[in-house]
Amino acid sequence: MKLRIELLVVLVLCTQISLAQEVIPLWKDGEMPNSKGMELKDSIVNERYLQSGKPVLRAFFSSKQENTGAAVLIIPGGGYHHVTYQISGDQIAKWFNTMGVNAFVLIYRLPLSPDLEQRELGPIQDAEQAMRMIRDRSVEWSIDQDRIGVWGCSAGGHLSAVLSNSQNLDARPDFSILVSPVIDLGIYAHEGSRDNLLGVGASTKKIEAYSVQNMVSSETPPTILFHADDDRSVSPMNSILYYEALKSNKTAASLHIFKSGGHNIALRNNPGATQLWTEICEEWLMESGYLKED
Repeated sequence: MKLRIELLVVLVLCTQISLAQEVIPLWKDGEMPNSKGMELKDSIVNERYLQSGKPVLRAFFSSKQENTGAAVLIIPGGGYHHVTYQISGDQIAKWFNTMGVNAFVLIYRLPLSPDLEQRELGPIQDAEQAMRMIRDRSVEWSIDQDRIGVWGCSAGGHLSAVLSNSQNLDARPDFSILVSPVIDLGIYAHEGSRDNLLGVGASTKKIEAYSVQNMVSSETPPTILFHADDDRSVSPMNSILYYEALKSNKTAASLHIFKSGGHNIALRNNPGATQLWTEICEEWLMESGYLKED
């Protein structure tokens, strides 16, 4: 009887973390860069990856009848300490599906992984590989290569913004949606994200290099930002600094700072006007031409 109960628990857990239509490894065996070659197992607690043995894409495809040809890479947050794959990953993906957008949730290597040779490069390498993979398989998945964006929140917003300024053109998204993003790693830093990514006591030079407002150029894709004025975890100054950098480089940008919501802007049950962020986002995607039908 005890064995049956244990097997049932395992089955339920597997079902809970396998709701994606397809789970796709990012790297072929032996080809993952920046790795010491350690065999690590996934560690999942309370719908959070504390460790990703092998980074993957969790694919959520739009129905053929509703497919607009657009796609989005979703990068969940977690302070570079964990990956909150459910509430800021799978749920967001299913929302994008309702708009006819194909969605891919990234489970990336965390900087604290003992397998990484250079901690801060692991998440970035995985994000770039994910974007390349979506583009490489765009025909197979009925995706328009010119309408592939990125969505990220909190530390996932930092990784999304870094990806948006990648020097590798095939890895750079066509648009960015950032919710309560970590941008600055200096004065307005979320210290946990900064320390997890760069290590405690990182040099001023490194902090400036990974503060994303310093990466922006005229090639940075159009971006929409959402933040709450009462966010006590990640200051709204992060979004403001990024918006200012985008406008200084004449890049299309839209910034929305709501009165309340803290660091918990979600799909539903947000206070006051913050509840409108999903409608604003959808309208922005349509007016920007990313949701046009082929």
